[in-house]
Amino acid sequence: MMEFLKKATEWVLDKEEAAAKACRIDLEDLQKQIELIQSRKEALKQECEENLAELDHILHRLEVIKAKEEACRRS
Repeated sequence: MMEFLKKATEWVLDKEEAAAKACRIDLEDLQKQIELIQSRKEALKQECEENLAELDHILHRLEVIKAKEEACRRS
Protein backbone atom coordinates (compact mmCIF):
# COMPACT_ATOMS: atom_id res chain seq x y z
CA MET A 1 0.00 0.00 0.00
CA MET A 2 2.81 2.41 0.87
CA GLU A 3 4.42 1.87 -2.53
CA PHE A 4 1.16 2.85 -4.22
CA LEU A 5 0.91 6.01 -2.11
CA LYS A 6 4.52 6.92 -2.92
CA LYS A 7 3.89 6.50 -6.64
CA ALA A 8 0.63 8.45 -6.47
CA THR A 9 2.34 11.26 -4.56
CA GLU A 10 5.19 11.38 -7.10
CA TRP A 11 2.66 11.53 -9.93
CA VAL A 12 0.84 14.45 -8.31
CA LEU A 13 4.12 16.25 -7.63
CA ASP A 14 5.19 15.74 -11.25
CA LYS A 15 1.90 17.27 -12.43
CA GLU A 16 2.27 20.22 -10.05
CA GLU A 17 5.85 20.76 -11.21
CA ALA A 18 4.71 20.78 -14.83
CA ALA A 19 1.97 23.27 -13.95
CA ALA A 20 4.52 25.48 -12.18
CA LYS A 21 6.79 25.44 -15.22
CA ALA A 22 3.82 26.58 -17.31
CA CYS A 23 2.98 29.28 -14.71
CA ARG A 24 -0.38 27.62 -13.97
CA ILE A 25 -0.16 26.97 -10.26
CA ASP A 26 -1.83 28.71 -7.32
CA LEU A 27 0.98 29.91 -5.08
CA GLU A 28 -1.33 30.12 -2.04
CA ASP A 29 -2.35 26.47 -2.45
CA LEU A 30 1.27 25.48 -2.80
CA GLN A 31 2.18 27.38 0.38
CA LYS A 32 -0.66 25.65 2.24
CA GLN A 33 0.66 22.28 1.08
CA ILE A 34 4.19 23.18 2.21
CA GLU A 35 2.92 24.25 5.64
CA LEU A 36 0.84 21.10 5.98
CA ILE A 37 3.79 18.86 5.15
CA GLN A 38 6.09 20.81 7.50
CA SER A 39 3.55 20.44 10.27
CA ARG A 40 3.16 16.70 9.63
CA LYS A 41 6.95 16.31 9.53
CA GLU A 42 7.33 18.01 12.92
CA ALA A 43 4.59 15.84 14.42
CA LEU A 44 6.24 12.68 13.12
CA LYS A 45 9.64 13.86 14.32
CA GLN A 46 8.24 14.45 17.82
CA GLU A 47 6.54 11.06 17.82
CA CYS A 48 9.75 9.34 16.70
CA GLU A 49 11.80 11.13 19.36
CA GLU A 50 9.34 10.05 22.05
CA ASN A 51 9.40 6.45 20.81
CA LEU A 52 13.20 6.45 20.70
CA ALA A 53 13.36 7.82 24.23
CA GLU A 54 11.04 5.05 25.42
CA LEU A 55 13.16 2.41 23.66
CA ASP A 56 16.30 3.87 25.24
CA HIS A 57 14.62 3.63 28.65
CA ILE A 58 13.67 -0.01 28.05
CA LEU A 59 17.17 -0.87 26.82
CA HIS A 60 18.70 0.75 29.89
CA ARG A 61 16.43 -1.24 32.19
CA LEU A 62 17.25 -4.48 30.36
CA GLU A 63 20.98 -3.76 30.62
CA VAL A 64 20.60 -3.22 34.37
CA ILE A 65 18.69 -6.49 34.69
CA LYS A 66 21.34 -8.28 32.64
CA ALA A 67 24.13 -6.86 34.81
CA LYS A 68 22.35 -8.06 37.96
CA GLU A 69 21.94 -11.55 36.51
CA GLU A 70 25.60 -11.65 35.47
CA ALA A 71 26.58 -10.60 38.99
CA CYS A 72 24.51 -13.48 40.38
CA ARG A 73 26.30 -15.97 38.13
CA ARG A 74 29.72 -14.76 39.29
CA SER A 75 28.79 -15.21 42.94
